[in-house]
Amino acid sequence: MGFEHKPVLLRETIEGLAIKPRGTYVDCTLGGGGHSGCILEKLNDQGRLIGIDQDGAAVAAAGERLKGFTNVTIVRDNYCNIRQILESNDVHDADGILLDLGVSSYQLDTPGRGFSYNSDGPLDMRMDDRGSVTAADIVNTYSEKDLTRIIRTYGEERFAASIAKHITAAREGGSIKTTGELVEIIRGSIPAKFLKTSGHPAKQTFQAIRIELNNELKVLADTLDTMIDLLTPGGRIAVITFHSLEDRIVKNAFKVSQDPCTCPPDFPVCVCNKVSKGSIVTKKPVTASEEELTDNPRAKSAKLRIFEKRL
Repeated sequence: MGFEHKPVLLRETIEGLAIKPRGTYVDCTLGGGGHSGCILEKLNDQGRLIGIDQDGAAVAAAGERLKGFTNVTIVRDNYCNIRQILESNDVHDADGILLDLGVSSYQLDTPGRGFSYNSDGPLDMRMDDRGSVTAADIVNTYSEKDLTRIIRTYGEERFAASIAKHITAAREGGSIKTTGELVEIIRGSIPAKFLKTSGHPAKQTFQAIRIELNNELKVLADTLDTMIDLLTPGGRIAVITFHSLEDRIVKNAFKVSQDPCTCPPDFPVCVCNKVSKGSIVTKKPVTASEEELTDNPRAKSAKLRIFEKRL
């Protein structure tokens, strides 16, 4: 199947970036190029866009979708390397940076990628298939203690200990190789009364394994400050998250960048000399409209936060 992904909060993101026709923009999670295409439509021939994605299928699809534009550069890499990527393309700062942290529809709907708990496929879940470690390695080699930790921490799963116990017991009979096998193990780990009242039983565990495998939260937390530093004065960074762990990281990073002072509240003047990098544009996160949710139910958990670099 082709790389298909409906960009969420598209209008709100484009408006929030306040695009300058001659500006330089970076789409750190290019995907199918939906957001980037709209950015490019607002740029003139002096504007420029750098698109980054570690997924080979996304890079190929975006290249095809954006081939009519001459002012776009597509790079297959992890956005954690944004500074080096920009420097290698003779770009020193950006008027806007975008992060859409969702798993694409293509990734979810392609069984061979192993992201989906709704279809059977290999336990893969690699965002970048050039990596050698897969979800199967985590499921089959992590200790019960470590599985409990990641499922509880990254999946916020109340039955993490039970799921980890059942996984380690099941693999004694042979390696767990497919998403279908893992789903059934998870289903058998959760009390029946909870199976009837909650969503898909494997959703949170799959999220946890994917985050662990792709190092998603650490990359996000480690890179946000760099992105803000790379903005031009008045430039904006827009981040779309899909679960509370990501959103908390973005919210806290923006808050610290806006109000970095670490002096005790009773100090009459600031002595830490930490200077604000800018201001939060979105006092509350922007969420999808009813109209968008009808068209794209996967936008339900999306939250957009925007920060503007000080002038």
